[in-house]
Amino acid sequence: MVRAYEFEGGEPSIHEEAHVCREATLVGDVTVEADASVWPGAVLRGDAAPVRIGQESHIGDNAVLHASTVGDRVMVGHGAVLNEATIGDGSLVGFNATINTDVHVGERSIVAAGTVTLEEADIPPESFVRGVPAQVTPLSETTIDAADIFESYSSGEYTGLAERHEGLFE
Repeated sequence: MVRAYEFEGGEPSIHEEAHVCREATLVGDVTVEADASVWPGAVLRGDAAPVRIGQESHIGDNAVLHASTVGDRVMVGHGAVLNEATIGDGSLVGFNATINTDVHVGERSIVAAGTVTLEEADIPPESFVRGVPAQVTPLSETTIDAADIFESYSSGEYTGLAERHEGLFE
């Protein structure tokens, strides 16, 4: 059974076609949409504000999301931390990245592993974000093959992986 806890009248809502690991923790006003997955050790805490996980989005092992919104087809890597942040559709947040308070990451952006954003940053769509503190470069000005990266880390691949892990998810 998923560790889901009510907080001040808000309680987690998990779509019947979502995959949430029983070792994940969901607190308060948390919504997980269809074909999304939440992996072992992840904490989604919707107490100060809601947490929303869009369709076909995936929250990696040990990620922490507090009062944050994740759009559709988003990959949030292992150990990432999102605090009162918004991640646009089709984006990728790398392993151990920290997305600080009131940051908005635009659609189809890539946040590299280990990146730390400054508070209140507004990152445009189709950006490459990296470093400490984060530097933002339009994907079009990099040599990164964004289509290849999105294909390699496609959230659709994770939907299939979650379905194969029958014993891990409720």
